[in-house]
Amino acid sequence: MPRTIWSGAISFGLVTVPINVVSATEDHSIHFHQYHLTDQGRVRYRKVCELEDREVPQEEIGKGYELTKTQVIPITDEDLSNLPLPTAKAIEIDAFVPVTSVDPLRIAEGYYLQPAGQVAAKPYKLLVKALGRTSKVAVAKYAWSGRERLGLLRVRDDVLVLHAMRWPDEIRDPTELLPPPTEVSEQEIEGALALMDTMTIDRLEGPEFTDRYTEAIAQIIEAKRGDKPLPEAPEPEQPAQVLDLMAALNESVQKAKATRARDAGPAEVHELPQPKEKAPAKKQPAKKTAPKKTAAKKTTAKKASGRRPRSA
Repeated sequence: MPRTIWSGAISFGLVTVPINVVSATEDHSIHFHQYHLTDQGRVRYRKVCELEDREVPQEEIGKGYELTKTQVIPITDEDLSNLPLPTAKAIEIDAFVPVTSVDPLRIAEGYYLQPAGQVAAKPYKLLVKALGRTSKVAVAKYAWSGRERLGLLRVRDDVLVLHAMRWPDEIRDPTELLPPPTEVSEQEIEGALALMDTMTIDRLEGPEFTDRYTEAIAQIIEAKRGDKPLPEAPEPEQPAQVLDLMAALNESVQKAKATRARDAGPAEVHELPQPKEKAPAKKQPAKKTAPKKTAAKKTTAKKASGRRPRSA
């Protein structure tokens, strides 16, 4: 069971839901220590008081704001837990917005929100059911780790999830990164869509979505542990300069089809558009309209011949 990292309540309108916040993710990376190359002694970082020139234990360390070089304003944990701020002890929902209106670039790490006891069960389930019946997410504010934050609440398997969000001014303007003006043909766009269809899957699961970097590090550690030769690194593929987009798309589709057939059997895919097959389609309307023009001429002739006796 993951440990609780924050306790408080969700507040929307007059409804309050006591909750405990636990991490929604796990770190499976391999971590390294720094050591002395000469004797393999561990290199550590020590907290030393500048005035006393000695290492200070954790119980003697506190927080403070440096007002001047000679004056520090101490800030205790009790001060931080009693901030004159509504969001210091609550996740306050300010609005509900369509999930499609949220730029994924603004979404950061996620946390599970656990109902804190029986008293929270009913309002917690109410919020879960209400959010589950819409395509909306809740936008809230909360105060953690020395600052007020913006958050996004959604539902995952009947559990509320809180995502930290970046403020609008924390997102850089990407316009300066735009490529030089260029044009792509409709045929090239259709080719790209065909490749996307070929590479589309239902869920982000499978052997291709595993951390191969961590696996490679583990292989090196195991080889060194047993005094065995290190695994050989594969030759990196040199990216080729794309001169013909359609040729590159066609080759990509064929490779994707071959991979699908090898991994999961034949899959339904869209073929790339073939320009040669479109030529006959253009000639057919001309053949169909030719009789109509003849008929039109005959009708006009009849009408004209019908008008001559009247004028006489």
